[in-house]
Amino acid sequence: MNVNTIPNDRPESQAYYDSLINETEAAKFLGYTVRALQNWRVRGGGPDFVKVSSRSIRYRRRDLISWAESLLVANTSQFAGS
Repeated sequence: MNVNTIPNDRPESQAYYDSLINETEAAKFLGYTVRALQNWRVRGGGPDFVKVSSRSIRYRRRDLISWAESLLVANTSQFAGS
């Protein structure tokens, strides 16, 4: 799903994609582990996140989708590594 194709005509759609979810939900949404998200936050290269406090991290579904879309390639020769 492309972020640009998210239906914006329904308020509940906006709320769904903009609401904050915890790292467990974000990991499940992406199909990765919580540990992978934690590593990306430390090393960089992962999806944008919201640092609510020093121990509270949240993600917006819109940002998760956007990050995944940025990694799309048509073939293996396009992958330059991040």
